[in-house]
Amino acid sequence: MKGLSLLFILFLFSLRLLAQVPGVAPKTGQSASQVPAALEFRDVSGIVKDEKDEPVPGAVVFLQSPLDSVYTTTNANGVFIFKQVKRAGFYITVSGQGIAKTTKLYRNNDLSKQIVLDPFELKPPKAIELKEVTINGAPTIVYKQDTVEYKASDYKVREGDTLDELLKKMEGFDVGRDGTLLYNGEEVKKARLNGKDFLGGSVSQVIQNLPAEIIEKAQVIDDYGEQAAKTGIKTQEPTKLLNVTTKPDRSIGTYMSPTVSAGNDKRYSGNITITHINANRQISITGRISNTQNGVSSGTSGGGGAGTTFSGNPSISYSDDWKKLKMTSSYNLTFSDNNSINKSFGETYSAGKTPDVKNTSYFTQESTNSVSNRGHRGQVRLNYDFDKYNNIQVEPTFSRSTGNTSSNSYSDNINNFITGFEHRTVEASTSTITGNTTIGVNAIYQHIFKKPRRNFSIQLTANKADNTNNGKRFNHYRFFEDETLNKPIDKKDSLVNLLTRRTNNTTTYGTTFTYLEPLSQTSQLEFIARFNRSVNDNVAKSDTVLANGQVKELTRLSNIFNYAFNESRLTANYTYNSKKINLSVGASLLPTTLSGTRVNNNNNQTVSAAISNLRLIPVLRFTYIWSTSQRLTVGYTGNNNLPSFDQIQPFTDISDQFNIITGNPNLKPAFTNSVNASYNNYIANSKFNISLSLSASETKNKIVTNTIQRTRFIEPGRPSTANETTFINIDGAHSVGGNYTLSKQLADRRYNLSVSGNVNYGYNLAMSNGVLYHTSTWNVRNSFGPRINPNDVIEINPSIQHQIQRNFTSLPGARSTLYQTTSLAIDGRFTFNSGWRFNYSASKNFVTGLGALNTNPLVINAGAERQLFKKNNVYLSFNVYDILKQNNFIQQNVSTNGVTNTLSNALSRYFMVSLRANFQKWGGRPKRGGEELKRKGDGSFIY
Repeated sequence: MKGLSLLFILFLFSLRLLAQVPGVAPKTGQSASQVPAALEFRDVSGIVKDEKDEPVPGAVVFLQSPLDSVYTTTNANGVFIFKQVKRAGFYITVSGQGIAKTTKLYRNNDLSKQIVLDPFELKPPKAIELKEVTINGAPTIVYKQDTVEYKASDYKVREGDTLDELLKKMEGFDVGRDGTLLYNGEEVKKARLNGKDFLGGSVSQVIQNLPAEIIEKAQVIDDYGEQAAKTGIKTQEPTKLLNVTTKPDRSIGTYMSPTVSAGNDKRYSGNITITHINANRQISITGRISNTQNGVSSGTSGGGGAGTTFSGNPSISYSDDWKKLKMTSSYNLTFSDNNSINKSFGETYSAGKTPDVKNTSYFTQESTNSVSNRGHRGQVRLNYDFDKYNNIQVEPTFSRSTGNTSSNSYSDNINNFITGFEHRTVEASTSTITGNTTIGVNAIYQHIFKKPRRNFSIQLTANKADNTNNGKRFNHYRFFEDETLNKPIDKKDSLVNLLTRRTNNTTTYGTTFTYLEPLSQTSQLEFIARFNRSVNDNVAKSDTVLANGQVKELTRLSNIFNYAFNESRLTANYTYNSKKINLSVGASLLPTTLSGTRVNNNNNQTVSAAISNLRLIPVLRFTYIWSTSQRLTVGYTGNNNLPSFDQIQPFTDISDQFNIITGNPNLKPAFTNSVNASYNNYIANSKFNISLSLSASETKNKIVTNTIQRTRFIEPGRPSTANETTFINIDGAHSVGGNYTLSKQLADRRYNLSVSGNVNYGYNLAMSNGVLYHTSTWNVRNSFGPRINPNDVIEINPSIQHQIQRNFTSLPGARSTLYQTTSLAIDGRFTFNSGWRFNYSASKNFVTGLGALNTNPLVINAGAERQLFKKNNVYLSFNVYDILKQNNFIQQNVSTNGVTNTLSNALSRYFMVSLRANFQKWGGRPKRGGEELKRKGDGSFIY
């Protein structure tokens, strides 16, 4: 290629010499001015790689010629760019920390506006020059504007490990036993492979099924939606997204991993994953079925929900790219049957007539629950490029789910009400059958103008959801004279036997316009116009079953309403993006309306209610990037929250005789100001990572409840106390929180020391019997969890975590609570060359603040695995869970109305015998025309 370019230059040069020879006249119709002149300026770009073909970020690149002398550095992908270069012939010199200075001479065509150089390959210096030189390529962690990127090869995993084991070793990740994934305390919502939704985007399925050995990079992305990905205009708040890219030589191949397990008490499970990858083509089929226990503790993070569960989750996904068309599709079927036993206890607060009167109420409840769910979900995303200026994306979705829930419960309520003392027990039996069908479509059209970066887009969305809910409820209320169960008040004894029928239909429409106007190479104006409309129809009717078995409709319990919610948002932003600074400032105009009608079940009259609001909200996002390993981000958001239609209904709803709701049509929308900041720094030479974040919020016109206790007659001669809930706007609610993670890796990452924690403070307001009070909550968590891998045999992961949850309430008679948990845990593996692998985990929790319950369990799990056939990677394993049968879970939920503690017994001691295998065959690197395909930053291939 260089030779052809040189011949072409010499040919043009010879023509110019010929045109200047004296005595030789040009031919008729031809002049010397028709010979092209050399361009005055050109852009030069290239990539720097090490001897392992890895890009080298942060390298210093120096371009020198008789007319040029400029410096730059390579970006995270090893790429460098020089603008306005005056000469086509020049020297390139590359240097940097740990890089031997290297210089090359380049001669190029002086008629080319864009000059793309061949890769600049660095070779390690000879040992005689330097005793020890290491060129690692990209650093382990790279921070970009909206992406954090991890280099997978720097983390050691075992043969046969899946992606979740790799993520556990990466700084900032917390992997739950049930497949949930947290990054710096925030849940990751979606997962992709090479930039494409994989297995429907299910995080748990992706991280539990993909083999760790094929992963090149793991990226955590702030996802602002499909429209933002196309246009570069951020129109909504981001969610966390995990994208993993495959190694170049693991981008063509097939992987299959079947597993079967069986245990005691009819426990069993089976799982199979078949994945085929060929560049951008991805085909995956997964199938899982199990009948086992939930909630087995593993370390300080515990397990999943309690109870026994029969469940399954088969799915299929297919993605591919053609010349103009790209497609991503998936279908997912889920089914589960869960049975659990739970016990809860706690207290609720209320205000009395005098400050010294005790008004705190106490409750206990025991329940058995059975939940059966079935669900289907399918989606197809089609992206078609008409040409380089116009493209469209269409994504239809469909989902259908059904559920069947039944429960039996017994609750004991000792109430110190303003109306007087009341001791009430309730035996309840409920069953519910639900159905939900949702059909939707999302379409995005984008036009790209000839002027670079200028673009326009329009997004249209439509969704229709039809829900049904039919239930039965049988309650037996009994009343007692004192706090014991020895003195029943028979005359207040009552039964409630209800049949309920509910339908809810919701239709939503949305339109979003965006326009980007570049002002310079680094700045632009952004205009966004969004309109959303939601229409809701709800019909709920109740029948009572009389003593003789007859069914009678109770119109006073009906709940019939419809409403429409309209929201518009007009936004203008100025955005500046340079190498180090990313800034976006602007404002949004937000008009909203909520209007509807409701049937007053007291007189069967239809009444109307409406509320509207107009608000101006500032927009601010700022990121300062010192380097690819250090960044600071600061942002402000303002959210307008309208009250629900129930809260503005202009009458009293008595459909639940013990919980009455009276709306307030004069409510104002609540507005929350939020400020957040984060700082990330990965010091590559020291392998030390720092992640810090702060957040603060304040809510104006917060909608709070005022709970009023009133005496009502269940039946003539049977008085009881009912809670009437009303609503009011109050200023003053606020919260402050911070998170930190510090990690240090030693001895080639065989030792990883990690300290993390968070501090959160919340100040919330509420009213009781017209008395304003506040509840303040402190939540402090600190943990230390080193990972120790001194050699290829031993893996030890001890951890200690301490958490304090402190709650204060200003109501007289309400006591503060102090809930503390100290968790000691250890887990790990021993892997031997003989094919044996032993795993273990143990956790000891010390819980105080919940009374005399057994809240200090010791949970021990252990297992052994034997590799049967090394060639085929077939493994036989035996695992025992909760050997001492002490596993239980305690959750404490604090609200402005009180504290609820829930204890779930998982009944989790059991064993499982498993047989699993890993079959894989890889076909090298994707090529076209004999050359390797280039890749985008998200791992997708460029055809």
